[in-house]
Amino acid sequence: MSESAQPHWAGSRRLAGKGAVVAGASTGIGRATALRLAGEGARVLVGSPAGERALIDSLVDEIRDSGGEAYGADFDATDEASIAALIEQGAAHLGSIDAVHANFADLQIIFEDSDAVSVSDEVIERTLDVNLKGMIRITRHAVPRLLEGGGGAMIYTSSTASIVGEATRPCYAIAKSGINALVRHTASRWGREGLRANAVLPGLVITPEKRNSMPTDFQAEVLELGRSPRLGEPEDIAAMVALLASQDGYWINGQCIAVDGGNTLSRG
Repeated sequence: MSESAQPHWAGSRRLAGKGAVVAGASTGIGRATALRLAGEGARVLVGSPAGERALIDSLVDEIRDSGGEAYGADFDATDEASIAALIEQGAAHLGSIDAVHANFADLQIIFEDSDAVSVSDEVIERTLDVNLKGMIRITRHAVPRLLEGGGGAMIYTSSTASIVGEATRPCYAIAKSGINALVRHTASRWGREGLRANAVLPGLVITPEKRNSMPTDFQAEVLELGRSPRLGEPEDIAAMVALLASQDGYWINGQCIAVDGGNTLSRG
């Protein structure tokens, strides 16, 4: 990449010497976050479900080809032992864990997440098992490792669905609202020991795949709702995660931060 093509933050080394785990990194926000953290000097362990291992291996190669240090891993958010193994692999490969970005969710079951009257128990259980209970599982294993180094950053991907009312996706919204409560608990319980816990609440983030497949009229409607001249991109979320993982985010704790182009601002 030529010097002129470098991102605006290129050269920043805020995370030099830090170890970071990105759980849910194969595509989209997680992939952009892993690249950003590595680009700012962090050693990274990137993980996703076993079926996405080829994407993880490609990401690891890309980071290493750029001069960074990266390792790949598989995990299952519904399995306690799998989550524990992910964090232990992070500690073994990275030497220390200074930041964990919990970025996973089941985004297929969401299409069956209809409304509170008709949604099935299977959809309720699957959504909560991955999207909320999985976040508690990773907290359970990540917090002790973060505290070993005197504290660090526990960063969750929540959603603006947790703070707005929608006619569909109740289970998804409930799970994301639970993450917000988990953030406040974690910050309150371990904040004085140096642990920072925060959530990023993305609005609709347009990946390259979505940009080509999502109807243009819907994209225009979303843009109209915001206060930004463009739609959101995975790198917008990655930038916030990098801030929260760094010393620049040291005094930010227990917060649920919407990164959504202003979509969730009141209209009057």
